[in-house]
Amino acid sequence: MKNAMERRLAEHIGELRELFLGLYHDENAFDYFLGMLRRSWSERKAALRELDKRRLADPGWYRSNRLLGMMLYTDAFAGDLRGVRKKLPYLTECGVNYLHLMPLLQTVKGKSDGGYAVADFRTVQPELGTMDDLEALADALRRRGICLCLDFVMNHTSEDHPWAKAARAGDPWAQSKYFFYDDWEIPNLYEQTVPQVFPTTAPGNFTWLEDCGKVVMTFFHPYQWDLNYANPMVFNDMTENLLFLANRGVDVIRLDAIPYIWKELGTDCRNRPQVHVLSRMLHLACQIVCPAVLLLGEVVMEPEKLAPYFGTPERPECDVLYNATTMCTTWHTVATRDARLLRRQVEQLAGLPRSCTFQNYLRCHDDIGWGLDYPWLWANLTQGEVPHKKYLNDWFSGAWPGSWARGELYNDDPRLGDARMCGTTASLVGLEAASTPAETDRAIACDVMLHAWMLTQSGIPVLYSGDEIGQRNDYSYHDDPEKSEDSRYVHRGRFRWDRAKHRHDPATVEGRIFGALRALETLRAENEVFRADADMIPIDTADLALLGLRRTYGGASLTTLFNFSEEPKTTPNPAPGGRDLLTGTVCTDDNITLPGYGFLWLLEPTAP
Repeated sequence: MKNAMERRLAEHIGELRELFLGLYHDENAFDYFLGMLRRSWSERKAALRELDKRRLADPGWYRSNRLLGMMLYTDAFAGDLRGVRKKLPYLTECGVNYLHLMPLLQTVKGKSDGGYAVADFRTVQPELGTMDDLEALADALRRRGICLCLDFVMNHTSEDHPWAKAARAGDPWAQSKYFFYDDWEIPNLYEQTVPQVFPTTAPGNFTWLEDCGKVVMTFFHPYQWDLNYANPMVFNDMTENLLFLANRGVDVIRLDAIPYIWKELGTDCRNRPQVHVLSRMLHLACQIVCPAVLLLGEVVMEPEKLAPYFGTPERPECDVLYNATTMCTTWHTVATRDARLLRRQVEQLAGLPRSCTFQNYLRCHDDIGWGLDYPWLWANLTQGEVPHKKYLNDWFSGAWPGSWARGELYNDDPRLGDARMCGTTASLVGLEAASTPAETDRAIACDVMLHAWMLTQSGIPVLYSGDEIGQRNDYSYHDDPEKSEDSRYVHRGRFRWDRAKHRHDPATVEGRIFGALRALETLRAENEVFRADADMIPIDTADLALLGLRRTYGGASLTTLFNFSEEPKTTPNPAPGGRDLLTGTVCTDDNITLPGYGFLWLLEPTAP
């Protein structure tokens, strides 16, 4: 009798063969791939196989309104992985049941790019612990009903990875796993069509290696060498590395920079059709070996390029996608007090199938890149991309007259008039700059309103560690030679446990924010209308600063309003008779007035 894995393999092998051989035309490589899948399944322990069964019986488990995430750096939060285990009661108190740990695999000091230059995919950074510590943490999380999410850097390795070291030493097989060239002829052809990722801090897409007399492709940084997925053994070996992490107990694997992984001369090397073949095969590998595991795609693209990474209902690719566009459009709305672009974003996402699930967030480890819908902005709000980006960056850096935001620019490129923005939620909404009780009240109102908006979106809401207590920017990175050139460390500071002690004191800023967010998160968990697969559509409001939406699920209807201005706003009541979820009050007035940065969740009477 076939075991569970062999039954799943038999179900999918036809498609898997079609995709693999259609891309690689290599029967030996495909046979190796199948053997690798069997080997990976044989190493999957009983507790994880049992989890596979439970989640196969409930395939929509991750669309629940009860899922609440938090992302954090292990060292900043608790020192190391064992420290995180000791802090699990705090995470439970926060209502967290989805923990996203920032990169923690082996890197080389001074050449890590925040952990995204991996030197060994099967070794934890020594100061954070061991792979056994990671597996023990995953086991402890699973016992508490908490999912573990971990980054998997697909596009490149560190130059200190064993493959890269062998390639540098002249091994032709190792060199075939990267893009090596004897001179600049082909690299210069790539440069004609490929945009630069970091034009100011890491210009160019290739690096000359003096010691071996070769040019190597390095889209991100000179010490991060792009992998050549046209080589089937790169895909085979990287898939095995992914499954190795899944077998340590990782529930959600974040596919870093997945749109970049297929390179094709004469193109921009983004979103190539082959990327979708590879992501579909990765999904099939997980379905066969570890069906409890989700793939989270980091696709920082506009909506029309984003949605294809979900695949189709018949042939899914990523189970969940980062909702980066809504994140940056949200901050754009804070700066402009104009919610029309955000409403347009909601309309676009509402048109996707309800199976499309996003990971939603206000802030994360990365910067805010202003990847907005500029053709729409030109027609409706602004006269050009460069001056609009300058306004946003001036506002959030505090350079604009009257701005209360405090952030720092990242990758400022004066030639292009472009830059990105860094900072914690609290500092960007003015809590850092507040000098009076009224200014503090306004900042807290904006902070809580933005989190209410994030919790209202369809998908998995994820807090950034420290946001639950209103943690401000940490400028100490300026004094660290290894971090001072990367302003993203301004929001990657150590968690302030001294401030977290005040989280239950409603007289403190920490207590006010913590209490407000926990109340919202609890209401969300109690009402299925917040499920990720609920219907959501924008509704008309009487003011540009107001965003209105209606969610419906299982006969329940929730009408929501958000004021993105510091001024009170009045609008006709969109849900007469609706009950305010926060206060329990039934709203019967013809008009509703929201205070500055106010919001409303109105649960409408269920139809008989």
